[in-house]
Amino acid sequence: MIGLTNIANKIRHTVRYKVLVLVLFPILLVMPIALMLAIYWGANFSYEQLYIKVNTDLSVSHDVFERIKRDYLNALGKTAESFAFRTELSRGNTKSLGQQIALLQQEYAFSYIHLTDQHGNPIDQQDRGEKHVEIRPSSALENAKKGLASSGVEIFTASDLARENLADSVRLPLIDTPRARPTDKTVEDRGMMIRALYPIVDSEGRVLAILDGGVLLNGNHTFVDVIRDLVYGPGSLISGSIGTVTVFLDDVRITTNVPVKSGERALGTRVSNEVRTNVLDQGNTWINRAFVVNDWYISSYEPILDVDGNRVGMLYAGYLEAPFRQSLINALIVLVLMFFALMGLTALVAVLGAKTIFKPIELMSSVVHATGEGEEKRIGKIESKDELGSLARELDVMLDLLSERKVLIENWGHEMEEKVEERTSELKLKNKELTNTIRVLRKTRQQLVIAEKLAALGALTAGVAHEINNPTAVMLGNLDVITAELGSKLEPVQDEIDLVVKQIYRIKDITNNLLQYARPDAYAGYLNETDPNEMIDETLKLVHHLRSQITYKFDLSLESTLLININQQELQQVLVNLISNAVQSLPEQNGCVTIQSRDYQDKGIQIIVRDNGHGMDEDSVSKVFNPFFTTKTQGEGTGLGLSISYGLVRRYGGNIEVSSVLGAGTEFTVTLLCDPIMVEDEEMIQEQLEEIEANAIEAE
Repeated sequence: MIGLTNIANKIRHTVRYKVLVLVLFPILLVMPIALMLAIYWGANFSYEQLYIKVNTDLSVSHDVFERIKRDYLNALGKTAESFAFRTELSRGNTKSLGQQIALLQQEYAFSYIHLTDQHGNPIDQQDRGEKHVEIRPSSALENAKKGLASSGVEIFTASDLARENLADSVRLPLIDTPRARPTDKTVEDRGMMIRALYPIVDSEGRVLAILDGGVLLNGNHTFVDVIRDLVYGPGSLISGSIGTVTVFLDDVRITTNVPVKSGERALGTRVSNEVRTNVLDQGNTWINRAFVVNDWYISSYEPILDVDGNRVGMLYAGYLEAPFRQSLINALIVLVLMFFALMGLTALVAVLGAKTIFKPIELMSSVVHATGEGEEKRIGKIESKDELGSLARELDVMLDLLSERKVLIENWGHEMEEKVEERTSELKLKNKELTNTIRVLRKTRQQLVIAEKLAALGALTAGVAHEINNPTAVMLGNLDVITAELGSKLEPVQDEIDLVVKQIYRIKDITNNLLQYARPDAYAGYLNETDPNEMIDETLKLVHHLRSQITYKFDLSLESTLLININQQELQQVLVNLISNAVQSLPEQNGCVTIQSRDYQDKGIQIIVRDNGHGMDEDSVSKVFNPFFTTKTQGEGTGLGLSISYGLVRRYGGNIEVSSVLGAGTEFTVTLLCDPIMVEDEEMIQEQLEEIEANAIEAE
């Protein structure tokens, strides 16, 4: 790390290294990019050529496969059209026919050959020592009955093979292969057959008989070895690589020359799910590098179609990738070594060529550095005639002029320092006075805000007490007189009179709340030892009528065991406020108010009131205990209930906390001590005034 730091400092502060960086940077940047592009292009090009070759190999394998199918058909046709065969067929000499068919089967390694009549029924083969065999029906056989010769692939079931005495030779246990598609099948007992059908027709085009021959591909190593020898003959691959050919029945290798180990072929192994999906499921030709059994091969696959055009297997051709990969790596290593040799030679030439620039620059740098430290130093005579030499000579001339100007500047500097010092002293004095003025203004402003809030609160309280209570008392008195005078005549308007009385008492409750907020000490009651659980039960009786138009329930969990000293009416007032607010915030359906009580640190209790109503946002939560603040619609509340409750609880040394999630509900937690610490009224009022002041300053 220290070495890199030193190099970075030299590059930043030394022209020599900057010039070297500028010269070498294109070499160090462009050539590595060119190398990476060459490696990338070379690798891609090499693999593209490998893929082109394996595609050609697959095409050759396909052609050989098709040619072999035609050869089997031609072999049947050669015998069927021979004079001897037709003569014996016309005579009905089954014994001679059987001998000719046996020779044909032995010569071309047919798995079976049957001779049928024009209807596809087998002709008696006892002369060949064989039992009567039922001929397997297929579309190719139907075409042969019409006189059309054909050869193609057909899949024989286990029962079909059993009729030909081939079932035992086909049964192949499946080997668990990585990346293959999962299957419950453990044995492959079907056979892939190249079936050739040659109709024997007379001169008038009538079918006299049909030669039906089949060559079983399961375990037919000669078949794939012949194709491999034709496709991957001597000189077709580099040393160390091997060419392989495989025939798949579905995704199972039924004949292959892919080795598992020396002398053992990979029969019963299965192809990867990726190849099966592309080739068997989608009918595509798949060409890529693939992990075949136990090594990577450059591989190509194509579907094998039966006589009806169904995809029943795959033909594979490929060769071992490792020798080609190693050859590519060796070529890339040579390329990299050549790159580093060329880059080193280029860098050496660049460094030697740049030295002609370094000397004048270094001399100028030395003089500039010495001048910066206060020394009188010059470059002197320099032999360079280029731009740098001229620049060095001009630098000496400039330094001489600077020396002359330096003396003048020093004299002017002394004069400026005196003037600056004088002005600085004046500015410091003015700045100090300005700071004091700002501090006084801020303090005065805060005091004005507090005074204004206090005056407004006092005026409001006095106005409510004198302007509302007296008229309401007169109204109640007059209503009593009217009721007494009219008597039974009031019955038609009795409901309206009761409504007016109810609203007047509501006005008195509002004014009492205002007065209790302004003078809580005047409303303080006596302390009683109180069971909070009993108070909660009694309070619920008072609020059961709330919001009768909606359906809701109370969920109680009263677990507190301690008694508290408090004025019961004031505690009930706090509970009524909290429960009323909770009920009024509930939704129209499925509303629930949860009320809990529990002991608090063995020195008090906590009462939790929780609802699942509409909740509040963060701004409303921060203002919920402010007087006259309410989230209810106009006419539903005064905004004093929570403020008064907060004042009552705080007076007993307790606390109310609130948490709310918008749209999910609100929770109030009341903490009360068993032995309350009575807070002086002045202290409580001062605390509330400080909160009002803080809110006012924050709002402005």
